[in-house]
Amino acid sequence: MSILIRVTRQNPSTATLLTRHLSSAASKLHSSYTFKPPSSLTPEPQCPNSPPTKPNQKKPKPKYRPPSSLDPAGRKPVRSNDLPFDFRFSYTESSPKVRPIGLREPKYSPFGPGRLDRKWTGVCAPAVDPTVESLEGAEDPKLEEQRKKKREMIQGKPLTTDERKALVSQFERSKTNRHVNLGRDGLTHNMLNVIHNHWKFAEAVRIKCMGVPTMDMKNICTQLEDKTFGKVVFRHGGTLILYRGRNYSPKKRSVVPLMLWKPHEPVYPRLIKTTIDGLSIEETKKIRKRGLAVPALTKLAKNGYYAFLVPMVRDAFLSCELVRIDCEGLERKDYKKIGCKLRDMVPCILVTFENEQVVVWRGKDYKPPKDGYFLKDRESFEDNNDDLNVAQEQQAI
Repeated sequence: MSILIRVTRQNPSTATLLTRHLSSAASKLHSSYTFKPPSSLTPEPQCPNSPPTKPNQKKPKPKYRPPSSLDPAGRKPVRSNDLPFDFRFSYTESSPKVRPIGLREPKYSPFGPGRLDRKWTGVCAPAVDPTVESLEGAEDPKLEEQRKKKREMIQGKPLTTDERKALVSQFERSKTNRHVNLGRDGLTHNMLNVIHNHWKFAEAVRIKCMGVPTMDMKNICTQLEDKTFGKVVFRHGGTLILYRGRNYSPKKRSVVPLMLWKPHEPVYPRLIKTTIDGLSIEETKKIRKRGLAVPALTKLAKNGYYAFLVPMVRDAFLSCELVRIDCEGLERKDYKKIGCKLRDMVPCILVTFENEQVVVWRGKDYKPPKDGYFLKDRESFEDNNDDLNVAQEQQAI
């Protein structure tokens, strides 16, 4: 290279002859050997206005378009006849018995325009009467029978004790990290699709429950079995293992339509009234002042396990009429739900939510409930039929 530079500086005519000789030699090599470089080595012509691209640069993601623009004209809506229950945003934190007094928005379906063959009433998408105009549709008594028959068909023969123990040991926390989190919204509609996606690759799924829904673990287990057609085979605290069933087929499962956005909560009656029923305004003020001065029964952690709360309040009512629960650090809507659940499950009367505290009053004519409410902290799913069969076989011998 240095020799070529010196020659060009000394005699430019010889440099031109040398470059012509090299180019003619290259043309002779090309004609004699017919060498053609591969397409990967030939650079593609770039537009002069386009910016230079890097070799490992990722393609930019397409811009987000609203769901309504993704629906082509003439698209058929998703059939929902295979799911015999009303579609709600949350099945554990909303009750069909509680009737709202109004709506915060027009009745826009959260499933998107034209995506579902049911009408949205502002609270749910009823399975029976799609032309209902009221907030709550009348529930068909046959729906529960349909769900029960379908669940029995999918479950098939019940698991034996050995099969259940092997299944539970397979989905322990130390052996697999795959699980579903059930948070403050409880069992949501889209979570049904998540559970079915887990069931594509495994016979069961581990569900970790946290926050306000854990106050009513019995309701969580009931709603899971009712809406997914599965079976809870293990429960310890807020951890569940949900079995899909012997006759479950991922290819033949019912299609769960997804909610594209979270609907606004309707307007419900006020939880805290100006005056407590049966008391005057002055007596109500005195009770609220006393309730905030009572020592706190317990302090709740954020996203904790609250199944112990109702038994604690019931026991505290045996010795005192006012109970205060410290909810510092929790969101306002969370401790409002806690107070609402305490009112229905203890039962009791809500006094105030001031200063992130939940104060409840047992009332004048309080009678402690005799029957227990909660499932045990560790559920026993032992099959008692096996012991009976063994005893019968021994008697026959």
